[in-house]
Amino acid sequence: MTLNKQENPIGIFDSGIGGLTIANAIKKRLPNERIVYFGDTEHLPYGEKSNKAIRNYSNKIINFLIAKKCKIIIIACNSAASVIENEIITYKNIVPIYNVIRPVVDVIAKKYQNSRVGVIGTKATIGSNIYQQKILELCGNINVPSLATPLLAPMIEEGFIKGDISQKIISNYLSHDKLKNINHLVLACTHYPLIEREISKFFNGKVNIIDSSKIVANYILSELQNKKLLSKKPQKGHHFYVSNYTYSFENSTKFFFEKTIKLKEVKLFNH
Repeated sequence: MTLNKQENPIGIFDSGIGGLTIANAIKKRLPNERIVYFGDTEHLPYGEKSNKAIRNYSNKIINFLIAKKCKIIIIACNSAASVIENEIITYKNIVPIYNVIRPVVDVIAKKYQNSRVGVIGTKATIGSNIYQQKILELCGNINVPSLATPLLAPMIEEGFIKGDISQKIISNYLSHDKLKNINHLVLACTHYPLIEREISKFFNGKVNIIDSSKIVANYILSELQNKKLLSKKPQKGHHFYVSNYTYSFENSTKFFFEKTIKLKEVKLFNH
């Protein structure tokens, strides 16, 4: 079975609703495309889960998106992308699968040689060392200090973006010795663009914050052009699914997608 129709949707998934930052960037950069999004809100955050669990969840979601006839799938979750990278090959004859890591690494290797590029993300992403490995494979003269910041994603998911609590948590992480004298900072979690302003403010605007959503959207545009999968006319009807519906998730979507969207609950997992 091959899915290569231009009119078919782009599938995107994340452990929660943070991946909507990627979906929003795709919507802006590729306005003709239709999006099918799946947020595994039942199991968030993936950064705290075992590799085996992440593989299990991701494979079920990928198969769900294939059933929705998605022409490509984007893993908009750094934790999932870092864990299942080697298994994506099993789907290569069915649907092209992309992640949010490769496009960012390519840009860093080209543009930021001879610099210190900090990386913040979940325990799973940072523990996998995927950013360091991929960047150093392409460019050996970039220093890549990395720091796990596990409280940030749940804090953002719950809407604690502004205020004393979030400021203290952000400052506590960013003042870590590992991030001293960095020139650039990768927000290696799709939730983090929502606190980009607060992060930039902490560094007094002296550190270049690398927002993966725009980089990924440009990369996907190029890939769809190359594969002749770009939709030539506007496709209507984005669909947004979650594994566990709550009103607070739906209410939070406006922060990620710039408007409140209707979420539909789908039970993919048998417990």
